[in-house]
Amino acid sequence: MSKDISALDMRNIPAHVAVIMDGNGRWAKKRGLDRSAGHKAGADVIEALMDAAFSLKIKCISLYAFSTENWSRPSSEISSLWKLFEYYFDVKMPLMNQKGIRIVHSGVYDRLPKSMVEKIKNAEKITAKNKNIILNFCLNYGSRREIVDAANRALFKTGKNVLTEKMITDNLYAPNLPQVDLMIRTSGEMRISNFLLWQAAYAELVFTKTLWPDFRPKHLYKAILEYQKRNRRFGGI
Repeated sequence: MSKDISALDMRNIPAHVAVIMDGNGRWAKKRGLDRSAGHKAGADVIEALMDAAFSLKIKCISLYAFSTENWSRPSSEISSLWKLFEYYFDVKMPLMNQKGIRIVHSGVYDRLPKSMVEKIKNAEKITAKNKNIILNFCLNYGSRREIVDAANRALFKTGKNVLTEKMITDNLYAPNLPQVDLMIRTSGEMRISNFLLWQAAYAELVFTKTLWPDFRPKHLYKAILEYQKRNRRFGGI
């Protein structure tokens, strides 16, 4: 057993861990590779992360795969990303379904390739009854837009001109997920980049210099150990 996991208090495991998967491009550059190679290496990390999360009985992992701001990247990189995402859904989803992982999508379908939309919807459908752990795949996601969309949906549904926190929460992209307890960002950057702002209102933030393709279960254990050292007061004393 890893020394890091043996140090964890299994009674204090975060229910929802959100991860900003940063550093793919820098990982590739350090090795003289194309950025697409970094994205491929980063995608290969997910399976081991989900296995580790399930072993800890984490209920949900949210992964920031592609933001609404990422459209500003070169078209060649975006094209390679769609090919990678489609490959991932084709190859990995059957295995994830077999492992009892439920796939949830947070984000909008605007501008996504039609084939990608179909694969996302199919993955959600075939894994809908799985109960081991949730993988919230945040693809074409931006938190500010999510909050605006939730507010507009709530106004449309209720016809009211005054909103409550519950009305916003109930109309988020994935409203039934637990609030984020722990948010991890890799690569050394120290910002949350418009990710799950509403859900992470009281999340503990852990930043690691490890580039995402080098992220291993031991890094997850270290982040949770740091989380367990925090005193979560939620505004109290």
